[in-house]
Amino acid sequence: MFAADFEPAERHSRRSAPRAPVSLDVRLGKTGRTLCRVVDISVHGARLQTYSALKRSTSIWLNLPHIGQVAAEVMWADDFSAGCKFHTPLGIPAFQLLIGEVPFV
Repeated sequence: MFAADFEPAERHSRRSAPRAPVSLDVRLGKTGRTLCRVVDISVHGARLQTYSALKRSTSIWLNLPHIGQVAAEVMWADDFSAGCKFHTPLGIPAFQLLIGEVPFV
């Protein structure tokens, strides 16, 4: 019989903050004419499902519920998904409001 101790490898994430799963319908652009959905979010960025393709390195405006317009840069995009990084990180109270940890007042 063979026996060995197993120790899992440490997994280091590139993310600077954990993401929370959400389902937020938002509008893109200064005028808010394009719809998309935020499927996960952190204080530093979000993953989007879009109805039209976005291009990497593009600056966009996300109109987040209860928060308003937030500037972001598209870090990656494929088909109808994209990841973006906020130009200015969200504050903790705003983040908690978006993920439903704080009731909207």
